[in-house]
Amino acid sequence: MTRDSFPEECGSGLSGEVQAEGVKRSPHQCGKLPFLIRRDGAWLYKGSLIRRKPMVCLFASALRRAADGVFWLRTPVEEGTIDVEDAPFVAIEMDWRGSGRQQVLCFRTNVDAVVVAGPDHPLRARWDVPFDACDNASPPYLTVRAGDGEFPVEARVSRSVWYELAALAEPGCCRGEPCLGVWSSGVFFPLARAPCDRKDEDHSDGEDVFL
Repeated sequence: MTRDSFPEECGSGLSGEVQAEGVKRSPHQCGKLPFLIRRDGAWLYKGSLIRRKPMVCLFASALRRAADGVFWLRTPVEEGTIDVEDAPFVAIEMDWRGSGRQQVLCFRTNVDAVVVAGPDHPLRARWDVPFDACDNASPPYLTVRAGDGEFPVEARVSRSVWYELAALAEPGCCRGEPCLGVWSSGVFFPLARAPCDRKDEDHSDGEDVFL
């Protein structure tokens, strides 16, 4: 993909050019741009896969989410909306150290962003499902960065990383309900309902610290 492959009216800012020093202007509105981010994290331009990872990472760094949940590519000079099938990023690797409240979970996304789960980067899961149903349930999502409103820019946790998270799950409590979840940076993130044979266990160490 080259600069010339982009629409002339939306080419300069998104291809990396910058404004003249000392000149401040509102970003030019390009409207809807012909980009699509698939559920697997692949980026398409006019239906064609963008294969160069450095270019994908460049576009990813310019991705923002408006207060209404719409995704934008924004540079200091131009901006436009794009389509995203699910979350724009995928968490493809996880590392961890410590255990219990001292545990720290570190994720790497498909665009090589490193994110540590915690108060500013929560894990969001549909946790009110039985633990043995996790294979068919929607995987958790990790906040990569805040959006302009209540909707963050997230990474969907890949299936392999989801299994690693499940292996680290321990008893806890969320909204007064026993559950299984993981700790990271002092925050407990629920992942699934506790199995029936574990509901009578002591969950005091996994108090309601994050919903």
